[in-house]
Formats: sequence, structure tokens, C-alpha cells
Amino acid sequence: MDAHLAFFLFFGTIASYNFIKYGLEAEKYILVANRYHKNIQLFSFGALVFACYNAYYFIWDTWIALVVLALLTGLYALPVLPNAKNMRSLSGLKIFPVALVWAGATVILPVVQIANDISWDVKMEALQRFLMVLVLILPFEIRDLRYDAIELRTVPQRFGINKTKLIGVVLTLVIFFATFFKDKIGPIEVGFKTFVCATLILALLLSDKKRSKYYATFWVELLPVVWLATTGIF
Repeated sequence: MDAHLAFFLFFGTIASYNFIKYGLEAEKYILVANRYHKNIQLFSFGALVFACYNAYYFIWDTWIALVVLALLTGLYALPVLPNAKNMRSLSGLKIFPVALVWAGATVILPVVQIANDISWDVKMEALQRFLMVLVLILPFEIRDLRYDAIELRTVPQRFGINKTKLIGVVLTLVIFFATFFKDKIGPIEVGFKTFVCATLILALLLSDKKRSKYYATFWVELLPVVWLATTGIF
């Protein structure tokens, strides 16, 4: 892993997330009134400066991939689409750009920056990461079922909670079995992917719209951290 890319992803995520959450309108993002939003704005701009500093060390191909991911992020947040405020407001589609950006940032960018060789195994890993994020999003959509506008047409709104869980389980099984389609595979990766998929299914099956707000915002959010911590075990 390239250190500059790691720092860029960390600080860039802070800046872009806060922009999406607090500054969907440029005027509001720049000209804020209350102290709370000013502090967020200052912190976000500081994070952006650190992100830009580390981006200076990227190779040209990394910049190209980054521009694509930035465009996806912009389409998700900014009102540039006809008949819709942004991709986030499109019926049933908002989870796909999230998963694409996540997979691109955590699989494609590191490989491009280090080796610039998108092999078959890298493509399979990117697919697994994309599906993994889709499944991770489902507990949040189940949680928000009581609050989301009907126009969003989220997966639970379309299919109900039980079918959403079934879809998530099927996608998780695809993640697991995709491991065996890689050219290079060993017991370490099989063991790690087994653990990841087992925890994904558990988190999904325990999801419910009546669960505590901390279930999704803490326990499900914690899963990637747990996976990172267990890489030493596997």
C-alpha cells in the first residue's frame, strides 16, 4: 500500500463525505452562518489540503482513475441529472455509485498506484468489494425504512425486509464463491473470506427496522474495522 494514497483516501473521504452531507448546495457550503457548520467547514478544508498534498505524488494513471471516481461522487451528490436532483435521489440506484466508488478507491487505486497491473484477480477482488459494500448498505436501508421517502424506492421498499435479507445472503454467497475463480488462491484467503461472509450474513439477518439506532451506525459500521484487525489472524 502506498502511504500517500492511504493518507489521501483518509483525508479525501472526510472532505467528500462532509461535502455530500452538509454542502449539497455550493453556496450553502461556502457561506455558512452558524458555528457548528463553520467548524465542519474548516475541518473539511483542512482535510482537503492534506489530501491534495498527498495526491501530488500520484502517478498519471492513478489521477485518471481518481477523476473517474470523483465524477461518480459528483453525480451522486450534485444536481446534474435531468428530472432528478442527483444520483442519490434516483429511484433504487443510490447504492450502486457508493459501492463503485468504494471498490475503486480500495482495490483499483492501490493497484494502479503500486503496480499499474489490473490482473484477473484484481478484477475479481474489485467485484467482491463492490458486492460487499452493497450488502453492507442493506442493514442501513432496513433501518431507514421508516424514514426514507417512498420515491427513493430502496431495496427494502421494493421487496420488503425478508426478501432484502435473502438478496443480501445470495450476494454474500456470490462473494464467497467468487474467491475460487481467482488464479491465485490459498487457505489464508479462503479463511478470511469465510469469516467476512459469515459476519456479513449475521449482520444482515439480525437487521430490523425496530433495532436500536446503534446497531447499524456502530456494529455494522464496525465490521470493516474488525475485518482489518483479523487480517493478522488469517
